[in-house]
Amino acid sequence: MAVKKKVRKVRMRAKTGLAAAPLDSFSKLRFYFHYEMDGKEISPIIKSWIKSEFSKEEAKAILKNPEYHFTMYAHFAACIYWSSLNLEVDDDYKKWPTIVKKYYSDLIEQGKSLLEADEDIAKTDQPSNVIKLNPHQRLLNKINSTIMDDIETLYDSWCDGEKGTLDLYSQFKKHGLSGSAVEPVRKELQFQLDEYRDAYTGSCEDAVEGWSHVNKPELKRRIKALDDMLTDLDKIKLAAKASRKTRMPKPRAADKQVANVKYAKENNEYKVVSILPIQIVGAMRLFVFNGKTREIIEYISSSTNGLEVKGTTILNVGEESRKTRLRKPEDFLSIVQSKTTRQIDNEWQKLTTKTSQPNGRLNLDCVLLRALDH
Repeated sequence: MAVKKKVRKVRMRAKTGLAAAPLDSFSKLRFYFHYEMDGKEISPIIKSWIKSEFSKEEAKAILKNPEYHFTMYAHFAACIYWSSLNLEVDDDYKKWPTIVKKYYSDLIEQGKSLLEADEDIAKTDQPSNVIKLNPHQRLLNKINSTIMDDIETLYDSWCDGEKGTLDLYSQFKKHGLSGSAVEPVRKELQFQLDEYRDAYTGSCEDAVEGWSHVNKPELKRRIKALDDMLTDLDKIKLAAKASRKTRMPKPRAADKQVANVKYAKENNEYKVVSILPIQIVGAMRLFVFNGKTREIIEYISSSTNGLEVKGTTILNVGEESRKTRLRKPEDFLSIVQSKTTRQIDNEWQKLTTKTSQPNGRLNLDCVLLRALDH
């Protein structure tokens, strides 16, 4: 009796990756891409679409950007894949082609900036493995390898069911990032926040459908987390502004300050001679005598840097400065030239003429009597 051979049934291997992607609705496809496809499978889909959708020069610039731009947003890849199969355009799908096109169009300028580094290499004799980046390019590279990596890790943890947050203020300090790094990070966070808000409020049917796998309490938590991160960015910006060094104007050299000053070198009537104008610069106190009006003027500096001169005007003149007309100039001028400031003040108090504030201007009638550093 012949023995029948047992027929071995060969099981078909379970479909995975794109082969297992559901094609009956775009929302299901997006859900599948979000949870079942990893970055290595998503990236080629997006990059291939970029090469076909944009010009050669634009595609080159876009693809120069960091890899996370092509692996982070699985729903972008889902939109591209759905379109490539020429499947029916449903309401859930309509919004996404425009969003995807705009997102990658916005990367063109940033990519061109990165490409300039490669062009600089070709123009120099540097070895091909040495890349000379400009400050903006170095900043982008640092952002992408530090804080954006932290944000991508946070997003991945949310997909795994974790409820973590990210203290951007601390992370910026940890990575040594300054206020100039805020805007590139803000752009990425705002994009994600807008999607969550649209889904939570129901203002966009596409967003509601796209994030239907996330319940409202979790959406609310993610919105708050992103709001807190954006607030951190505002604080970082303000802190950078507060700590920014104010550029103080350098004082002009003393000889240049007094180059055009007008004064009387000598007054023969009252027998007084001027000091050199250069002694005014930096002095805390200056006595001037106007031979025409017989006024004695005392300039007192309001600045720790002392008096300065601009043209024919004395600067940094404090409110304590004063002037008065002398009835007997010869007597008082000798006191000004030889006595201490206290003694001069005592004699000034004895004068009966009215005291007023000077305007700081010098002219050819003014004799520069004395400059003091106190």
